[in-house]
Amino acid sequence: MSDGQIYRQQEDIQRELAPLNIQLRHWPLVDHPALHQLLAQDQLIDSEKETILTELDCYFVELQASGYQSRDLIAIHPAIPGLDQLLAKFDRCHTHDDDEVRYIVAGSGIFGFVRPDRSQVELTVEAGEYINVPAGTEHWFYLTDQRRVKAIRYFIDTSGWVPIYTDTPIAFRLATTNS
Repeated sequence: MSDGQIYRQQEDIQRELAPLNIQLRHWPLVDHPALHQLLAQDQLIDSEKETILTELDCYFVELQASGYQSRDLIAIHPAIPGLDQLLAKFDRCHTHDDDEVRYIVAGSGIFGFVRPDRSQVELTVEAGEYINVPAGTEHWFYLTDQRRVKAIRYFIDTSGWVPIYTDTPIAFRLATTNS
């Protein structure tokens, strides 16, 4: 949090996110050994990604009722060529024309947000957590020190996810990356 306070209780986290209208939910992973085996792999081929998506489509069905049209799985890990350049697109303040919706299925990442009063807050999102960052919310994203995350991204329209960079400086970071 911007005052250096770290909150671990769900009600405290929700209170901090409320002014931003950010939704944070806990969505349990399906208890299926093959799914967990795939989630433990760094690299996935397309058919393995589709298996993961299909296993977790119960959540996509729920979101389709709200207008979400498609989903994909992104798997980020240290062996990706050009990883630092890829991550640089997200680790400065930006907004989107559409909601940014992710379900973290393995690993973790950190979202930072600029509140309406211009203070800043960061949130570590881990496996089993769903986050919806409303369109127009000034934010940034970076990986934890493990530099691994698998996330299902849900889209109403993929063109709405193009970052619109702002010049807001980031005041602090919860963790550092090895870049």
